[in-house]
Amino acid sequence: MMAAAGRALVLLALATTVHAETAPSAPTGVEIRRTTDGIPHVRADNWRALGVGAGYVQAQDALCTLAEAFVTYEGRRAWFFGADGRPARNATFGRPKNIDLDFFFRAQADDAVLAQYREHNPPAFRELVEGYADGYNRYLADARQGRLDAADRACLKQAWVRDIDANDVYRRLYAAQIAAGYARFVTEIAIAKPSGAVAAAATANDGALRHLLALSIGDQPGLGSNMFAFGREATGGEAVLFGNPHWFWGGPDRFYQMHLTIPGQLDVAGATFLGVPLVMIGFNEHVAWSHTVSAARRFGLFDLKLDPADPTRYLLDEGSEAMTSREVSVDVRDSAGKAQRLTRTFYRTRYGPVLDLGAHNPAFGWGAAHAFAVRDVNADNFRIFPNYFQWNQARSLDEFIAIQRREAALPWVNTVAIGQGDGRVWYGDVGAVPNAPDALRKSCATPLAAGFAQVDDWTPVLDGSRRACDWQVDPAAAQPGAIAASSLPWLLREDYVANMNDSYWLSNARQPLTGYPKLLGGESEALMLRGRLGHHMALDLLQAKLPADAFSQRLMHDVLTPRSYSAELFKDEVLDQACVLPQVRLDAAAQKAAGLQKIVRPARKVDIAKACATLRRWGNKADGDDRGVLLWEALWARLDSIPEAQRYGKPFSADAPLDTPLHLRAGKGIAARALAASVAEFAARGWPLDAALGTQRYVNSGGRRLPVFGGCASAGYFAVACNEDEGSLMGPDSHANSYMQVVRFGASGVQAHTMLAHGLDEAAVAGGRGAAPVERYARKEWLRFPFREEEIARDPELTRIVLPAR
Repeated sequence: MMAAAGRALVLLALATTVHAETAPSAPTGVEIRRTTDGIPHVRADNWRALGVGAGYVQAQDALCTLAEAFVTYEGRRAWFFGADGRPARNATFGRPKNIDLDFFFRAQADDAVLAQYREHNPPAFRELVEGYADGYNRYLADARQGRLDAADRACLKQAWVRDIDANDVYRRLYAAQIAAGYARFVTEIAIAKPSGAVAAAATANDGALRHLLALSIGDQPGLGSNMFAFGREATGGEAVLFGNPHWFWGGPDRFYQMHLTIPGQLDVAGATFLGVPLVMIGFNEHVAWSHTVSAARRFGLFDLKLDPADPTRYLLDEGSEAMTSREVSVDVRDSAGKAQRLTRTFYRTRYGPVLDLGAHNPAFGWGAAHAFAVRDVNADNFRIFPNYFQWNQARSLDEFIAIQRREAALPWVNTVAIGQGDGRVWYGDVGAVPNAPDALRKSCATPLAAGFAQVDDWTPVLDGSRRACDWQVDPAAAQPGAIAASSLPWLLREDYVANMNDSYWLSNARQPLTGYPKLLGGESEALMLRGRLGHHMALDLLQAKLPADAFSQRLMHDVLTPRSYSAELFKDEVLDQACVLPQVRLDAAAQKAAGLQKIVRPARKVDIAKACATLRRWGNKADGDDRGVLLWEALWARLDSIPEAQRYGKPFSADAPLDTPLHLRAGKGIAARALAASVAEFAARGWPLDAALGTQRYVNSGGRRLPVFGGCASAGYFAVACNEDEGSLMGPDSHANSYMQVVRFGASGVQAHTMLAHGLDEAAVAGGRGAAPVERYARKEWLRFPFREEEIARDPELTRIVLPAR
């Protein structure tokens, strides 16, 4: 309420505030209304004006985050923040050194890419982008000239905060476009030099490389989403959709919630990445959709056999071909503040840029005989945002599906969708995917490819010395080298579809999808615990046979119930194995093996009786006042590190994918020692064994300490709140439930409930203003989204301004 009141006072300096009942039917200029939790509803007469409003409100809520992001995409981080520094917040491209990010973006997001955006995007979308830049600049000018209460924006007077133009927005879009490809290898592309000039690892560090490649996006385990769509079989009529990205709570890829309207042309609400002027996950009057990160590979490697006489040439069929080279320069400051210009040469092949993985494993570096080139299917995919632009205006589920199939544009996500008056539900992993079928991988394998497969078997590594080994061209595909949409996995059903970041294979437990290339994510393989739980939740909801309204209410309750599925499945077995004796001996070796290197003491006996009692009392949930959950998570993390072949008595079976693997068998005292080690860890931290979750998992927002429910996906939580490397405090460096929506279409049109867990304001989860949505999330209180005009007019926290046209 304080934030809303403060904003209303500020707005008087900009324009006359108009009460809702006297508001005109159409805006003069750009109308910005804010409702409960500060959600912006932007209304305009044309696309450029709509972009102005979107840029203005995003800058109003996240100026410093956006300004730093535009510096990143321009390739000027080293100048402002130091060459060896790193971004303060995580993103889909991780947190490489500033100098490497600068060289990467200068080399990749170049003038040719900007020209492609202008060529391939429709005029209306280009107007939207140009308007967004203008709106951002208008807010910045208002803030700097003292017309706004922006005193708490610490960046406001910094040199790196500047006006932007459409090119800055296009570079931002490109960063999202290549997030599952080139952006996975920022450093490895930025440092690549011929003939092993880059220092190679002394020994192979395949674990780090395996970790890098195991993640579909970003560099944080568990980054992804949950989503359901339930059809008429579940509700007896209309469909219901649930979407829930587990995403960044801070940084440039954080979700931003907004509602965009051009009367008669567009009326869409939902969430988008900061810096993007349209809705990427959301709903309009006719359709609703959500995404999860796809398991499919969106890039591939090519094993180049180098010309012995020149490491910048590679053998190709009967001859050799020169790499193209390009010098890229970046300005930095030395220790005395004097400007210096650094230059690197980037090399490119017919497949894509050369990268050097030698820092992970010398065999995969740029040596005298071999080098790797990487090809990103999305590097040439400029259909992504035209796809969203059309979706924002789609008028039926059939039209939505047709757009997705025609464009085959989505860069790295699965999709579920529902439509008004339609009892069917749609799932598709339909987007840009390399056309590298299993037969091609087999016929084009090399010894180096076989070695790479020991680290990562999903990435296609093909023989770059043969033209025939390039990705295959299908005339029906939307772009050369991509799989045609007709050959990608999808479902259209009347019961349910779901995805929790497992592969497409089991997006409906009753109809597995099979027969697709391995690079799409694999089939007949074990689901993550979160995925198993999600499907059980979906099947339970199907059995409930509730009408749509009651079904939605039950769904909203279930998805916020923080069940620890690892505990539901295995806690009793673990305790039966571990709690045989009240004390367990931990010698120094056992302590070290248990991860207690920093607190190794001489061998002693650890009393586990209280720990056993605490865990038996705990109800296997992770709400703020639950006791035992923290102890279980520490114990489970140790048990989860046991190789899977040794961990379970009943291995995974494709015939029972939701119920296997099963029967944890730690054996030989491992469970007892793991529990004892967890008790010792708690003692070292000074934590009571029965500490309430909220004492350690919380967020500081609006001057209050708010307990946060849920946990990391690795422990089997559907409700995610994770800070794997940052300790207990949740904040901008966390990933967790972010933009959540439950949507259906009733007699009066779209009915949506939403939450934005981290809030709109960039300071909301860093102790600053904008805490209302964070507090709402902590209370598990869904917000009925005011979509229609009469709902907006009735909102108790409504404010309104008009930005004059110019």
